[in-house]
Amino acid sequence: MVKVAVAGGTGSVGSTIVDALKSSQKHDVIVLSRKTSHQSALAAAEFVVDYANIEHVSNLLETENVHTVISTIAVLNEASGKSELDLVAAAAKSSTTKRFIASNWGGVIPEDESLRIPFQKYRLETLKALEKTDLEWTQFQNGYFLDFYGIPYVETNLKPLTFVLDMAHKAASIPGTGNEQMTFTYTKDLAKFVVSALDLPTWTYPMVCYSEKSTWNKVVKLAEGYRGSKFNIAYDSPEKLQRGEITELPAHAAAYSFVPKSVLYGIQSKFGLYVANGMFDLPEEGSLNQKFPELKTTTIDEIIGHWKDR
Repeated sequence: MVKVAVAGGTGSVGSTIVDALKSSQKHDVIVLSRKTSHQSALAAAEFVVDYANIEHVSNLLETENVHTVISTIAVLNEASGKSELDLVAAAAKSSTTKRFIASNWGGVIPEDESLRIPFQKYRLETLKALEKTDLEWTQFQNGYFLDFYGIPYVETNLKPLTFVLDMAHKAASIPGTGNEQMTFTYTKDLAKFVVSALDLPTWTYPMVCYSEKSTWNKVVKLAEGYRGSKFNIAYDSPEKLQRGEITELPAHAAAYSFVPKSVLYGIQSKFGLYVANGMFDLPEEGSLNQKFPELKTTTIDEIIGHWKDR
């Protein structure tokens, strides 16, 4: 048993991991956050920190005897990237802290800079900083979150986000041919893999895990079966995606109030290229699925099945 600190542990992915750690009873856990969450049902003790105060955070990690830091900070801009870099510095300075999981919680960051989404450079800066420390570190690669296709009926801490498949409006904009392999992960499965990985004697980079693999054509066909009718389907070619364009889905409009249309299209067209280029087909060999075959994962059918008779 070790003490684990989950940075950003009141957020969607972070709180799911905290819940899994508490349920497992394998490790003690605390939450680090930039402001108090006022969550009375929070599963672990919460410490409000200023990540820029590296000395304070380092002392806190030592005082709490934290062995492993799991960052679930949403690294989306320079400010949040700086917070994670400061957390790395604090963990490296702490005499009790030996391991660090960097925030990403998704797919592969492409080597081709032209394919990168702007926020990915900040996540790469974290990895470069970790390379200069004595910490044992890694990052998870788990494909695309399966939860999104069961919302609002599935149990999840994620907020709605529509990519490729619009379950509510029976529509899909499929990148590529739709036959490319795609990796999906339910956040609760991800959290179980994180807990199990803490017990590994040595870590590898990256840590790959997933719930199930399929293709978008198969997923859409499954969705049509549960919704009881054909979907309005468009296919976005790599050429279209390279221009930063996607086929608009009805559910996208709800996102424009907090994500400008141009930004949303820019991000989703890049994700679409990742699909079309096979970058979401994460390897089974060496994955945590192989290391922990006893962990039962959630199927795509189970998640999309929440839409039956809706």
